[in-house]
Amino acid sequence: MANPLSADTFLSALRAEGVTVVEVGDWRHHNRHGHGPWGPVHGVMIHHTVTRGTEDTVRMCRDGHADLPGPLCHGVIAKDGKVHLVGYGRANHAGLGDGDVLRAVMAEKRLPPDNEANTDGNRHFYGFECENLGDGEDPWPDAQLQAIARVSAAICRAHGWGARSVLGHREWQPGKVDPLGFTMDWMRDRVHDRLK
Repeated sequence: MANPLSADTFLSALRAEGVTVVEVGDWRHHNRHGHGPWGPVHGVMIHHTVTRGTEDTVRMCRDGHADLPGPLCHGVIAKDGKVHLVGYGRANHAGLGDGDVLRAVMAEKRLPPDNEANTDGNRHFYGFECENLGDGEDPWPDAQLQAIARVSAAICRAHGWGARSVLGHREWQPGKVDPLGFTMDWMRDRVHDRLK
């Protein structure tokens, strides 16, 4: 069981891992508090945005859209590897997912198939949206992939977690496909290598 990092500790952890951070507005206080708790936290969830263009992507992830108010994550990982912090605290990114997956993340074990949506993920996961069309053809530049690994490792290091505390949205919520374009096992291997 882990309390969320303070916003300042979160920012320091990212910078210590070599992440290039862009602070967007008053990100430290932009959240969905009042719509449910945030914490205890147990892992880092990676998404893709189905958008193109960093400026529009960051705006959407900060403000949300007609069907879902923002913030839609804690940070947006752009194609150039910069991480735009758009919110901190409870964010609308994970939705309901599989409680068995949560228990596996907490135990740092191999994830079971997600087959139900019975657990509030917004409460338990840090969330990062990655700028990508999610069509399996939009490329993932190396700078962006490195930033995903660095962000994940930074949070895992700060909490004393291993790489199995990192998961994709598709591993959490039935019907989701993100992130599409690399496997989460491959990404967890990269995070593991950084944590050595």
